[in-house]
Amino acid sequence: MKREDFKAAINGKDTDLFVLKNEKLEVCITNYGARIVSLKVLKDNHWIDVVMGFDSIKDYLSKDEIYHGTIVGRYANRIARGQFSIDGKTYALNINNKPNHLHGGPDGFHNQVWEVVNASEKELVLSYLSKDGEEGYPGNLQTMVTYRLSGNELEIHFEAKTDKTTVLNLTNHSYFNLNGQGTSTVLDHTLEIKADHVTPVDETLIPTGELMPVEGTPFDFRAPHTIGERIAEDHIQLAYGGGYDHNYVLNRNGEGRTLAAKATGDKTGLTMEVYTTEPGIQLYTGNFMKGLNTLKGGYKDDLRTGFCLETQHFPDSPNQAHFPSTFLSPGEVFKSSTSFGFIV
Repeated sequence: MKREDFKAAINGKDTDLFVLKNEKLEVCITNYGARIVSLKVLKDNHWIDVVMGFDSIKDYLSKDEIYHGTIVGRYANRIARGQFSIDGKTYALNINNKPNHLHGGPDGFHNQVWEVVNASEKELVLSYLSKDGEEGYPGNLQTMVTYRLSGNELEIHFEAKTDKTTVLNLTNHSYFNLNGQGTSTVLDHTLEIKADHVTPVDETLIPTGELMPVEGTPFDFRAPHTIGERIAEDHIQLAYGGGYDHNYVLNRNGEGRTLAAKATGDKTGLTMEVYTTEPGIQLYTGNFMKGLNTLKGGYKDDLRTGFCLETQHFPDSPNQAHFPSTFLSPGEVFKSSTSFGFIV
């Protein structure tokens, strides 16, 4: 990658590429969408790039895959029919995943140029002001994301404030392949998820409101299984998602970051551990990837050559009163923290 390929002007704001590096990790991030472009892990004196991405801003603007590595918001995942109510007032959001609203809408956080607050070799701080009414959401929302290297971990910290009660759900949407991006499918990756339940969905991928026990189902990753071991089983939830595209209800332990998931590449033996303060994590197995996009290094994004572990609050929480709340009011400070640690 060349830094000059990430220098552009979008809506009058300048984009760039920033590099965080220590003796174990190297992470390239652009302020367009606050997205991770690459994440390299040093193993046996060889750098393995475990995150899918593109070679330039031009590619990010022209490809039909728009969420690679980005921060998604205001609301990660889906909101049913693009509607929710606050104090009796109904807000209508853009419908971009019929019949629902997905990942903040077409001009969500992924499609914005973030301001650079601080940039160093170990830390990058970016901010974005989402104005009242943007994509239909109420309130002026100031969001800050901090990417920080700490040993073998990449930490992602969120902080946000609003001047009007709104809804908020933030995550990073990186596609991982622990064998190296573009080198293989992820079906033989081993995966563990620390969750006894998932939130089952209807045919439009909106939660039904139930908590479905994973025991005895293809969704049980409490002990290690390969991603592909049961992905083709005859189960209505797999049929709805075209594979795994579901929110897991994490078995949390306290308020700090706790272990949510662990994945290991079958060819490299590289293990990634995900810790988070969030109550849920979305497993998505690249079910709609078609090999139509050329990635860094000339690789193709073929079917299931990447998977996502999106730490989050639950989908459609504004319309599901018994789910953990995603409402944010003036005077409150939203904080969330997730880390991706790598064991070689």
